[in-house]
Amino acid sequence: MSFDPHTQGFSTASIHAGYEPDDYYGSINMPIYASTTFAQNAPNDLRRGFEYTRVGNPTIVSLEKAVAALEGAEYGRAFSSGMAATDILFRVLLKPGDHIVLGNDAYGGTYRLIDTVFTAWGITYTVVDTSVVDEVKNAIQDNTKLIWVETPTNPALGITDIEAVAKLTEGTSAKLVVDNTFASPYLQQPLALGAHAVLHSTTKYIGGHSDVVGGLVVTNDQALDEELLFMQGGVGPIPSVFDAYLTARGLKTLAVRMDRHCDNAEKVAEFLDSRDEVSAVLYPGLKNHPGHEIAAKQMKRFGGMISVRFAGGEEAAKKFCTSTKLICLAESLGGVESLLEHPATMTHQSAAGSQLEVPRDLVRISIGIEDVEDLLADVEQALNQL
Repeated sequence: MSFDPHTQGFSTASIHAGYEPDDYYGSINMPIYASTTFAQNAPNDLRRGFEYTRVGNPTIVSLEKAVAALEGAEYGRAFSSGMAATDILFRVLLKPGDHIVLGNDAYGGTYRLIDTVFTAWGITYTVVDTSVVDEVKNAIQDNTKLIWVETPTNPALGITDIEAVAKLTEGTSAKLVVDNTFASPYLQQPLALGAHAVLHSTTKYIGGHSDVVGGLVVTNDQALDEELLFMQGGVGPIPSVFDAYLTARGLKTLAVRMDRHCDNAEKVAEFLDSRDEVSAVLYPGLKNHPGHEIAAKQMKRFGGMISVRFAGGEEAAKKFCTSTKLICLAESLGGVESLLEHPATMTHQSAAGSQLEVPRDLVRISIGIEDVEDLLADVEQALNQL
């Protein structure tokens, strides 16, 4: 059987895409090119296209190519954080007087950036439930340039039909951008469903080990990519080469990690759903989730994130957060270790009083890859304290 690098499987691509051992030393892994600048053969005669790390570095480019390959994209650009990637995307796609359609369960940092920075720049926005396609349709205006979708959403795990929303942009100047952080490229590929660009906080599942911060944007739109490239070098929000290396190393095991995240999350969600202390389990893998059928259609599996609402309200939610012993109370998600947090007072505090305010009885849990028996025992003993 012959090997075709263009049709290789996901795990194969996550290990091999973006780099081949060079002729010099034959390093199996992409080297960390810790150099700010690169020698030139003659004035403006570059060696393999590299001149200065802010505008291009082999280690960073390798990561960009690898993530793009996994998303089925032609182009990828890496940034110093997910929020840096978000900011650059906004600045490329928006001009004063433009309008955004934003989900009512968007990440708090995204909402804060729009509401405090871009509104001062003359940008307006409309908040809708993006899981209801008609709400998105009715919110689109003549000056709408961006529809921003998270699916699953953070933290309520809402599901949006990417293909249906993408069709709404036909014949308009609006671009659909999907924040694919919660799903990762392994579980969902929005470009194939009609999205114009996909954003990742690579800090989360792609890096996977809670030791590196980064962001990445992929697209098949050459003109958009050229603008992203210009802003990447002109503004300079690039990742360090060390961070790019760590992120690429994490990417190699994304598939096997995501399967374990999903295995564990399915069992923990079912257990939580059986408990009287819990008023609702928000997990798209449960058949009673309103987005279950759409998630099953557009995702490979249902992910490692679970949100829980407690019958005892905010007091019970906070008590649960401080009662787990294995699952650590901390912000962030997508690492090998399980984490939980109280979004209303932590990651989404900036959304208080807005249309994106998070219920105070809700706890978000990032299920790690520990032995599921230990996770279930920890959740049980914490619930027993309520």
